[in-house]
Amino acid sequence: MHTFKPVFVAFALAAAASSVHAGDDLLVHRVQQEKGMNLPAKGMTMAEVEKRFGAPTSKLDARGGGSRRQPVINRWMYPGYIVYFERSRVIHTVLNTPAGNNKDPSNPR
Repeated sequence: MHTFKPVFVAFALAAAASSVHAGDDLLVHRVQQEKGMNLPAKGMTMAEVEKRFGAPTSKLDARGGGSRRQPVINRWMYPGYIVYFERSRVIHTVLNTPAGNNKDPSNPR
């Protein structure tokens, strides 16, 4: 009975290591995909983004802004990606992924 537990633990650790490696591969692929795309770049203003990429499909409600350490974060949705702004400057652009982890930020789980 005592030999079962170490075998089970070894199997669980091997499975976890395998899934972490697969997750790393997906992240690397996603970063490479983003680099090859024409997306809003960090530091662009809202006006520059709208001029270059057109109007977003929707502008989500702003978040934060309660203090100096929590600036207002605005989110604009475009087909295929979401642009995050700190105040009025791009801080990140995120692709909508098939994993579903960022498809609808207006409806957090």
